[in-house]
Amino acid sequence: MTSLSLAVRDSSTMLRRNLLHARRYPSLTLNLLLTPVMLLLLFVYVFGDVMSAGIGGVGADRADYIAYIVPGILLLTIGGTTIGTAVSVSNDMTEGIIARFRTMAIHRGSVLIGHVVGSVLQCVASVVLVGAVAVAIGFRAKDATALEWLAALGLLTLVALSLTWIAVGMGLVSPNAEAASNNALPLMVLPLLSSAFVPVHSMPGWFQPVAEYQPFTPAIETLRGLLLGTGIGNNGWIALAWCLALTVLGYRWSKRVFDRDPK
Repeated sequence: MTSLSLAVRDSSTMLRRNLLHARRYPSLTLNLLLTPVMLLLLFVYVFGDVMSAGIGGVGADRADYIAYIVPGILLLTIGGTTIGTAVSVSNDMTEGIIARFRTMAIHRGSVLIGHVVGSVLQCVASVVLVGAVAVAIGFRAKDATALEWLAALGLLTLVALSLTWIAVGMGLVSPNAEAASNNALPLMVLPLLSSAFVPVHSMPGWFQPVAEYQPFTPAIETLRGLLLGTGIGNNGWIALAWCLALTVLGYRWSKRVFDRDPK
């Protein structure tokens, strides 16, 4: 077999392995998925009227705030799902299966590729489920064209890919699953500190740079523009640059750590 066909075969095998693990042990994925759903319901049904009035002024209703927060909730869903990836990678590293894989005639990078592709698929599935909940409670993107929907899906997939590579690196350097979960927690916290729930300009002046100069805010604003028809400006290019930079950083970091000789 050629090197490429060997890599594809072994990566497919590792992908099936990770998907089987996710199917047999769904509790971690469901727990992480529950957080964005609960936040969506909390902010819509408990804070919705107040938040919509604060953002849209007098006369704004809850439907306006649903439309505003759903893009941020979708990005939060991706961040939460990748925490499970970090835990899964850490488990593989600490339970001895990686040591056994190193002794087998398989493509060395297939283990990481299986984790990454499996995680991206789980992220997309999680986004679809959370999106279905959002639609059920009133979210509508009436002005979005088919091309804009496709661009939104592409952006979500690219964000999932970039965060997954970062999560893989975090899992590789963590001594156990608990540490991996804690190390990857910023992937879920950063969306809470972005423009997901309130506009950046409404935040205290000292906090605005924290919300503005991070990867989630431009991605959220781009997704919001694609789905709701609001202005995107240069956020699309900034989001793309963040995704590419995080993907390259996460890939190189993960590969360097994984290629180290075991101690």
